[in-house]
Amino acid sequence: MTERIGVIGAGIVGLAVARELARGRGAEVTVFEGENRVGAHQTGHNSGVVHAGIYYQPGSLKATLCREGAALLRAYCAEHRLPYEEVGKLVVASTGAERPALRALAERARANGVPDIAELDALGLREIEPHAVGVAAVHSPHTAITDFPAVARRLAQDVAELGGSVRLGQRVRALRESATKVEVLAGRRKFAFDAVVACAGLGTDAVAKMAGHPGQVRIVPFKGEYYALVGSAKDLVRGLIYPVPDPRYPFLGIHLTRRIDGEVLVGPNAVLGDVRALLTWPGTRRLAVKHWRTGLAELYGSAVKGAFVRAARRYVPPIAGSDLERTEGGVRAQAVSRDGGMVDDFVVDVHGRVALVRNAPSPAATSSLAIARHIAGIVPALAR
Repeated sequence: MTERIGVIGAGIVGLAVARELARGRGAEVTVFEGENRVGAHQTGHNSGVVHAGIYYQPGSLKATLCREGAALLRAYCAEHRLPYEEVGKLVVASTGAERPALRALAERARANGVPDIAELDALGLREIEPHAVGVAAVHSPHTAITDFPAVARRLAQDVAELGGSVRLGQRVRALRESATKVEVLAGRRKFAFDAVVACAGLGTDAVAKMAGHPGQVRIVPFKGEYYALVGSAKDLVRGLIYPVPDPRYPFLGIHLTRRIDGEVLVGPNAVLGDVRALLTWPGTRRLAVKHWRTGLAELYGSAVKGAFVRAARRYVPPIAGSDLERTEGGVRAQAVSRDGGMVDDFVVDVHGRVALVRNAPSPAATSSLAIARHIAGIVPALAR
C-alpha cells in the first residue's frame, strides 16, 4: 500500500524532503504552501552562498549535513544544468587581535573535512582578492554560489514528475493526529496522511501549536538588510569576503558576496523582524538583554548607510559611499530557547506521526538535500 505523506512548506528544505520521500520510498507526497510560489521566504531571500562547512561545531548536524549537502547540491546542479560556481571565500582578520580566532576557524574547517583550506598572510590574501586588505586570512576555494530559487523550482518539478503535488496558495489551517493518520485542513479541503513533515520556516510555531507540540523554543524572525555595489565597484570583489565571526553570536557579520547574477552584496546586518516576539516569548526578551550592545549596533547600521560603507571599507578600502545602493533584504528564522539562547544546530523533533523541523537557519539551503535524507530516515518509523 502506497504511503501518503504531507509536507508543510515549499521552501527548498520542504521540497527536498518531498522529493526524497517520493524518490527513495515511492511515497505519494503532497506539499502545502501558503504563498503563490515556491521558495517565497528564506529560500528566495538569501545571498546564494553554498557553504563549505567552515564554521560549524565538528560532529554537529550542521557540520555533517553541510558537507554532505554541498556535495549533493553540486551534483544536482550539474545534472539539471543549474548555475553553480566555486568563487571561493576569504575570511579576513583585519587586526592582529583576530589572529587566534582565525587560526581556530581554520582548525575547525579541517576538522569538518573542508577541502583545501589555506591560511594566508597579507600578501597571500591579495593574490586571491587584489583589492582586499587584512593581516591574515583563511581561504576556502570550493565555497560556491548558486541560484537557490531556481533549485527550488527544479525540486518542485521533480516532485510533480514523481507523482506528487505542490499545492500553492494552500495555507494549512488545522492539523489533527490520531493513532492511524494525520488529518490536515488546507484551504477548504481536508486531507489524510500516514505522516506529516513540517518544514514551515517562519510558520513553524503555528504548525507546532496545531500539532499540540509547541515545545521549548520559538522562531524569531531576523531581517537582514543589504546594499549592492554599483558600476565599476563590482569589479573590486572577485568572490566572497567575510569577517572573522564573533563566536558569541550566530550571525557572520557584514560581508561582501558576489552573486550568481554578477551582483555584489554588502551585508547583511541582523535586526529583529517582529517586535511582537519581544512581548510573547520570554526567551526573546532575555536574548535582547544579553545582546543589547550588538542589537543597538545592528539598528544603527539599519538606519545609517555609512555603517555599511565603513564595514565594507574595512576589508576593501577603495569602496566609497557612492558605490552602494540599497537592495532587497533577506530573512532568517532563528529558534530561540526560553533562556534567551539562540539554538545553533539544526533541530528536528518527532512526535508520533508528525516530524517538526524546529530550527533550520543557514546553512539549510546548502544542506537541503542532506537534510532531506536525514528526515527521510525518521519518517519510516512514523508512517508504517
